[in-house]
Amino acid sequence: MSGTPSTGTSSTQGQDHQCPLLSQSASDGINNIDVEFNALKCDSNVIENGKRKLTSNVWLHFDREKRDDVWTAICKNCKKRLSAKSRSGTTHLRGHLERCPRRIFHDVKQMLKATKTKEGDVKLSTFQFDQDIARRELANMVILHEYPLSIVDHSGFQRFLTSVQPMFKIPTRNTLTSDIMKMYEYERVKTLDLLKRNKGRITITTDMWTCNNQRKGFMAITTHFVDNERALQSRIIRFAHVQCPHTSVVLADAMMDCILDWHLEKKVSALTVDNCSTNNAMIPIILDKLSRDSSLLNGEMFHMRCSVHILNLVVKEGLDVINDSIDRIQGSASYWTGSPKREEKFLETVCELEIVSTKKLALDCKTRWNSTFVMIRSALIYKTVFPHLRQRDSQFKCVPTENDWVFAKEISDRLEVFFVATEQFSGTKYPTANNYLPILCDIRYAISQWGTSTVEEIRLMALAMAQKFDSYWSEFHGFMVVATILDPRFKMKIIDCYFPIIYGDIAFGEIKKAQDILLRIVREYEGKLKAASYSSSGDPTIVSSSQPTMVHSRLNSLSIFDQFLSSAPSVIFK
Repeated sequence: MSGTPSTGTSSTQGQDHQCPLLSQSASDGINNIDVEFNALKCDSNVIENGKRKLTSNVWLHFDREKRDDVWTAICKNCKKRLSAKSRSGTTHLRGHLERCPRRIFHDVKQMLKATKTKEGDVKLSTFQFDQDIARRELANMVILHEYPLSIVDHSGFQRFLTSVQPMFKIPTRNTLTSDIMKMYEYERVKTLDLLKRNKGRITITTDMWTCNNQRKGFMAITTHFVDNERALQSRIIRFAHVQCPHTSVVLADAMMDCILDWHLEKKVSALTVDNCSTNNAMIPIILDKLSRDSSLLNGEMFHMRCSVHILNLVVKEGLDVINDSIDRIQGSASYWTGSPKREEKFLETVCELEIVSTKKLALDCKTRWNSTFVMIRSALIYKTVFPHLRQRDSQFKCVPTENDWVFAKEISDRLEVFFVATEQFSGTKYPTANNYLPILCDIRYAISQWGTSTVEEIRLMALAMAQKFDSYWSEFHGFMVVATILDPRFKMKIIDCYFPIIYGDIAFGEIKKAQDILLRIVREYEGKLKAASYSSSGDPTIVSSSQPTMVHSRLNSLSIFDQFLSSAPSVIFK
């Protein structure tokens, strides 16, 4: 629509059926503003009733202020001060309005935003730029994607933001840091309140990280708990810089600072750490500072070793024995992933042989056993490709033999047991404690079966794995045993089934230990809760066979336990 007086009402009548907010883009709005500017350029010479108009329309966009007997004009949009002396005229004011970014977008910032509803309809709503919301989203972006704080100083990023929203005032690096810390403090208060209201205990996991470029050590501390609504929760409560040397005392002090800061000294039930001598020495120091009375069973179960880390050590022990047997496969994977040109030739051969797969040829990492598993699995898919590549590249000499592939298939099938177990133990969206015992028992039984293999390398691998497994898990952690027993699918029958397989002649004594741990925990909760629903006239009576049946079968998730159920004696609580 025209903004000049000469248009009258005829132009608006022709626009009744076409609302500019619904039909015109932001550029149309800017064009309308240009029309207004053109009108402003000639308004100073407008003659009304034969007299010159004394006040220009440009003053609709400025405030006049007198300072020290000098008049200044303050832009209502950007607050910039310009001269307002009578002899200065208004040309410079109109020029500023044409250039002022806040004035240009003032009329188009209330644009329509289209959103699709669940029913598929399009709903229109107005959008108004908000500096505070934009700053908060910028801080969120930096946190979520781990961008450097210096991103706000990058000229390309600044140009991009200006092109998207010129009204956004890009914060400095210090301001961005302040915004992030405010968000952290807000989330910290929320988490403190959640932990305070939570009636149950929590467990803590910790891991050490090293910053490669600065060679600094950091301790990541995470809490895990079930909230009052019975939902599983996890929160990273600290990523603390730990001063060198990383002795047990230094690590214990860093952990205690975190526990006390979050008021968790009476709520921690267990601490899970990696398996090293320093961490082992740290546990008694923390227990003494926490007071053993506040821990379950006087802190007897406080120390929990990381199951995934132990599985990693077990597999690496076995792979060290058989590494020579898969050298040619490792060499082939390394050769054909060594340069882009070789990768291209490899893919060309794959296409010629019409091998369909979305998996790329993977290279293993010496420090991660699961990468060896992934490498073998991917190489098996392309095993027919390597002989063809040998004919095309005379420098490729480590072609795997047919025996290499047969052995690789044997290894792959066995490593899959550990790969699946690692994924299950690493889950964060579901409880894992109740699956700990059956998974480990299945693994230990599988290792014992591999020890009877006709392939010597497999037998040697099984022997090395069994020794490492027993060095850590000759006795299973009490909390994990209790968690499995409390699973209504298992109860005490899971113990009666697996312990004879794992422990042989001493199985009955280990079953008795599991029963004792369960009873002691029940008594402790009875004494602390002092609730009638938990009181009992006597101790539970557990009936279990003194000579549980030994069950032999192939490893298949819980297949051993399924066969045991039909013959195992009952567990009765009175």
